[in-house]
Amino acid sequence: QVQLVESGGGSVQTGGSLRLSCAASGRRFSLYSMGWFRQSPGKERDLVGRITLSDGTTVYENSVKGRFTISRDNTENTVFLQMSNLKPEDTAVYYCSARDINSYDYWGQGTQVTVSS
Repeated sequence: QVQLVESGGGSVQTGGSLRLSCAASGRRFSLYSMGWFRQSPGKERDLVGRITLSDGTTVYENSVKGRFTISRDNTENTVFLQMSNLKPEDTAVYYCSARDINSYDYWGQGTQVTVSS
C-alpha cells in the first residue's frame, strides 16, 4: 500500500502562483510515476501532468504547458506541482496520483485550488 498526502492548496487571484506538494509513504519503492489530476464540479477528473520517477520525464495537459511544472524529490519521496499565471479555469480540486509497476493507481485526498478573477 501507498499513502499520498497533499498540501499547498488555497485561494489566489488571477495571475498568481501556488505550489502543491504530494508526499508518498508506504511501498514507495514500487512506484513508477506520480502525477496530478484535477476535477471541477460537474466535470470528469482530468490529468494535469505526471512525472516518471526514475528519470524525471514529464508530460502535461496542453492548457497548463508553460504555466505548470512538476518536479520530484526522490530522497523525500515527494512530488511538487508549481502553478504559475493561474487562471479562473484552473479552479478545481487537485488530486495527487501515483502509479506502481503493476499499473495500480493510488490517490490522495485532494486539495482545493481556487483562482478568482
